[in-house]
Amino acid sequence: MKITFVVADADLSGGCRVIALHARHLRAMGHQVAVVAPAPWSPSLRQRARAWLGRGAWPRSRSPDVSHFELQGVPVHRLARRGPVRASDVPEADVLVSTWWETAVWTAEFERRRGAKAHFVQGWERHIEGMPAEAVDDALRLPSHKLVVSRFLRDVVAQVAGDRDVTLVPNAIDPQQFDGPPRGKQARPTAGLVYATAHAKGLDVALDALARVHATCPSLVVKSFGAEPARAELPLPPFASLEVRPAQHRLAGLYGSADVWLSASRLEGFGLPALEAMACRTPLVSTRYGGPMDFVRDGENGFLVDVDDAAGLAERALQVLRLPEPEWRRMGDAAHATGHALTWAQSARLFEKGLVRALERA
Repeated sequence: MKITFVVADADLSGGCRVIALHARHLRAMGHQVAVVAPAPWSPSLRQRARAWLGRGAWPRSRSPDVSHFELQGVPVHRLARRGPVRASDVPEADVLVSTWWETAVWTAEFERRRGAKAHFVQGWERHIEGMPAEAVDDALRLPSHKLVVSRFLRDVVAQVAGDRDVTLVPNAIDPQQFDGPPRGKQARPTAGLVYATAHAKGLDVALDALARVHATCPSLVVKSFGAEPARAELPLPPFASLEVRPAQHRLAGLYGSADVWLSASRLEGFGLPALEAMACRTPLVSTRYGGPMDFVRDGENGFLVDVDDAAGLAERALQVLRLPEPEWRRMGDAAHATGHALTWAQSARLFEKGLVRALERA
């Protein structure tokens, strides 16, 4: 097949990484894959002036040279302009894949020769701060075949668009990057989390839970990583450390340095770091959102609690930390098996089936 992906940005975001991995594997399977993206965003003169006057953070341009597509060896065609991708910007293809609500709107009126419409849904974007809720839902209602990364998003498409003919394509992990040998617990009880400040990520809830754990277990240490330094409104406690933008080869070691990994998102399509931590033999304690609802089995490879339940997160984290060594090892091994249950090559095969279904429906 000739397949074109239209992306809103070719960058180093997690969502872009998933698209790039699928593009790479589809190419390896013999498909012709094109990726089209607008020019990288640059701050306006007004934004620069506000930053210069101290009225806002200095806006950073996205790099035009490096994205996950380049890192995965997938060529990407960047337009010379910012803004919507037009029909004339994309080649003729069998399938045209939109990857964000705006790209679904951009491509909605493209003629059939640009490809049968498919929409790869990695999140419900109406819950991202600043997104136009009704426009996001209208994009889901457009006549395209939907590929989703979790059962939660499958239900969202059914609820919003009334469409139950959806292809489920769960995310996977790279076993060469995210793995760890059998191990015991750390010398000091250690919890881990991703430091991400978006409201949907629930960092405030995770920090509340960790404070509760520390009150009961004063020897607790916390290891975290994230894309930005800690903010004053969401400070890390003295017993926590933060690595900002660690190199990719460092991530498995960070995941594997914890006895329990916390994920407190309020709403997320999948939550790939949760699965990556499990692949490194770290039991997961998570709120009920996206991916973890599909792959966490209570008491076997981790625990699930309700969204915004800091007390529940703390209770379950303490339960994992207090497990006798043999039981903790069994839970870590079960988490490892869950993390390695699906490869990206297998996930890409499911993606391919979704593209075939898009052709059939067109």
